[in-house]
Amino acid sequence: MKMKKIASLFLGGLLLANVSCKESEFTDAYPDPAKIAETTVEKQFTGVLFANKDYVLPGYRYYFVTLRTSVNHYTQATGWVNASGQYVPGSSGVEDVWYNYYNMLAQYRELQKVYASKTADQQANLKIFMLTAAVYVYDYTQKMVDLHGSIPFSTAGLLSTNGGDYVGSSAKFDTAEGIYTFLMDDLKRIATELNGVTLNAGYQKSFQTQDFVNKGDITAWKRYTNSLRLRLLNRVSGVESFKSRSNTEMAEILGNATTYPIVETNAQNIQINVYDINTDINSKGFRDGIEGDGWYGNTAGKAIIDNMNVNKDPRLPILFEPGANAAGQYNGVDPTATEAAQTTFINSGQVAIYNRYTLSRNQFFPGILINAAQMNLIKAEYYLRAGNDASAKTAYETAITQSVQFYNGILALTNATGITNSTIPTAATAASISAYIAGSGVNWSSAANNTDKLKLIATQKWLHYNLVQPYENWADIRRLDYPVLTFQVDNANNQTLPPTRWTIPGNEITYNAANYAAVKATDNLTTKIFWDVK
Repeated sequence: MKMKKIASLFLGGLLLANVSCKESEFTDAYPDPAKIAETTVEKQFTGVLFANKDYVLPGYRYYFVTLRTSVNHYTQATGWVNASGQYVPGSSGVEDVWYNYYNMLAQYRELQKVYASKTADQQANLKIFMLTAAVYVYDYTQKMVDLHGSIPFSTAGLLSTNGGDYVGSSAKFDTAEGIYTFLMDDLKRIATELNGVTLNAGYQKSFQTQDFVNKGDITAWKRYTNSLRLRLLNRVSGVESFKSRSNTEMAEILGNATTYPIVETNAQNIQINVYDINTDINSKGFRDGIEGDGWYGNTAGKAIIDNMNVNKDPRLPILFEPGANAAGQYNGVDPTATEAAQTTFINSGQVAIYNRYTLSRNQFFPGILINAAQMNLIKAEYYLRAGNDASAKTAYETAITQSVQFYNGILALTNATGITNSTIPTAATAASISAYIAGSGVNWSSAANNTDKLKLIATQKWLHYNLVQPYENWADIRRLDYPVLTFQVDNANNQTLPPTRWTIPGNEITYNAANYAAVKATDNLTTKIFWDVK
């Protein structure tokens, strides 16, 4: 364990009984840290999933406090008014994500502790909870490494396991490369073990009840596992020491669909679906997260709007609404304009905003983890590197179709109300998708060489991720250096342009000083994450 400020929260934990309860009922059921010994593997498994849900489902603090002034600016997924210090991540937003991750990790360590106390026969029956919880934790762990680089991991979250020994629970910082290696190794092991898992009827029912991500569907967990492997392997594909492994294992996964299934269709997407907005599994906080006077959290950036306009992107009216005074035209905020010009432009009602029917007021918006379009864009990258142009083209075009259909599906879920001066958009048609793919700015055959084809793939990732998959968006822009985005230089500050990583929060530095010393030299906004080699 790490920060003393939140150590008591970790020790008590959220030992959860079932996902239809209110959050207060979860915590009230386990108010005393001593009761941590009374939890079960099944309940603690749900505790791991629930601890992270506010940073999967779109909510207020996630979007307003963390993303509004950081990642969504760095990717130009949104527009904003330039201000001094705008490229330094806000400490509250960074700390929120850090605390949430380590709260979840502490829940996972408690799950490991409870599981270790069981007999061999009990462990055999309960193994599915351990394998799938690990996959879920590893997903978030990759995101944390992509944000910060080296983080405490292998010895973190063990305060309860260590009997409340604060000093003995101070966690070392593992290297980013070391964590990636561990994740790839262990996910490969898990993929193999999931292929051999069988559950009796009782445990199958229990798993279905406790699993609000995949509803106890083991095949879906297999797809999640192998899709996450692909994401990790592709992320390190440009790093010399990982190239051979990346090529070999990606080929193995993509060449053995039966053994290593991945997400191939939107019906297979891995996400937290909202079924009842009167439970804690909902996206009610999305509205306050990106809407509001002066927040600019849902304002369109010029680059993304210009790209969609010129190429007649069928996602444009699904993802955006024209400004109230824009006469149906879609306009975005120019990030290189002066603060005064940007403010005047926004206040004039000319700027497009993210579509409230599809996004911010859609309380059924799912918590996205892995989706088919993302996987096919990764496949397109891999096949392009491997010299298989035909397969790269197929994966690229499939991804575009799936992306448009994905947002069609999100729109179909909406329960948005109270929206004035706007009408619910019409779903994109198959004909509009085909025309878009054939267009000169999108057509695969129009690219003269592999560099231009990679630009096409990178641009489609950016468009597909927008503000919906923010961490994936920022990671791929840093790794690929495409699309090329222009920013106003902030000469009044040391950080003149968007950073290449987040730094470690101040509380971690204060309360884990001895271990932090090992990474202090690289803890700055300009040292690249190890996979960022271009």
